[in-house]
Amino acid sequence: MKKICFFNFAFLILLSACTPKQPSVYRGLPKEYTLAYEEIYGHCYDSVPYAVVALDLYSDGLSLDKDHRIQGTGYNLYLSDILVPDSLLADGEYTAITDNQAPLKPYTFLPGRDYEGYPHGMYILSIEESKVTNIQVLDSGSFVCRNDSLLFTLYYRNAYGYKATYTPVFQGQRIPWLKQ
Repeated sequence: MKKICFFNFAFLILLSACTPKQPSVYRGLPKEYTLAYEEIYGHCYDSVPYAVVALDLYSDGLSLDKDHRIQGTGYNLYLSDILVPDSLLADGEYTAITDNQAPLKPYTFLPGRDYEGYPHGMYILSIEESKVTNIQVLDSGSFVCRNDSLLFTLYYRNAYGYKATYTPVFQGQRIPWLKQ
């Protein structure tokens, strides 16, 4: 009995010695993003009569260097192919297109998809020390754009396959970025 207790005690000591003092990755998605780029593509699709923008948001701890490469540790929320009536986001509610056959119209955007191992549409990158450590594809949702704020209600499948809700916000000025 003493031997079993001794081995259990020794195992616990070894286990605690190997445990890092700080987590090496972010745990849990951020509630707020602190930096946002509005990527302006203009009328880039021949078959779509609307302008296209994308939103590229960063949590605290992330930034872009002068070459627009991600630096730091945190999360990057990306929404591509947002259809707008003009060339920039207008105030209003934007909704992910849920039916592939639905007509494309302003105030809609593409849902997230995993295409041969690469995310498309909307997704979240978990970044640690400037390297992507995880990708979470968001399959549906909406956001409200009002003045200098964005309020999101996004959905994804969690590790158990259940639909989970993600409701982050952004407060501040979006930085326009003309994409070519």
